Amino acid sequence: MTQPQHDDQALWPPVEPFSAGLRGCCPRCGEGRLFSGFLTVAPRCGSCRLDYSFADAGDGPAVFVILIIGFIVVALALWMEVALNPPLWVHFLLWVPLTLALGLTALRLIKGILITLQYRNKAAEGRLEHPR
Repeated sequence: MTQPQHDDQALWPPVEPFSAGLRGCCPRCGEGRLFSGFLTVAPRCGSCRLDYSFADAGDGPAVFVILIIGFIVVALALWMEVALNPPLWVHFLLWVPLTLALGLTALRLIKGILITLQYRNKAAEGRLEHPR
């Protein structure tokens, strides 16, 4: 994995990583698209030509989505069961589509945020240096 180049700070004003990540924009210029598909990271920015080969969010977005959306859906389902005691088919009809919609939406948003934060903080794969 290559280290992002940050020698261009004079040419590109700083971009707010959360805003750019939520909008799916380039972490350097804030204009180009970060994604070429729903979750596929583009090879480079269409505006400033930043190479996105450094972008590797790994399993981070999935973990955050599972924890956040899982907590929300389980809390709402438990509340509904205790308060209204609906039949089981109502739970399936409500919570399965809601979980899918919230999960997919949150996955793209969180992946964008993590990639823009990775660029902003110059994050790279950890390496052990051996003493010589």
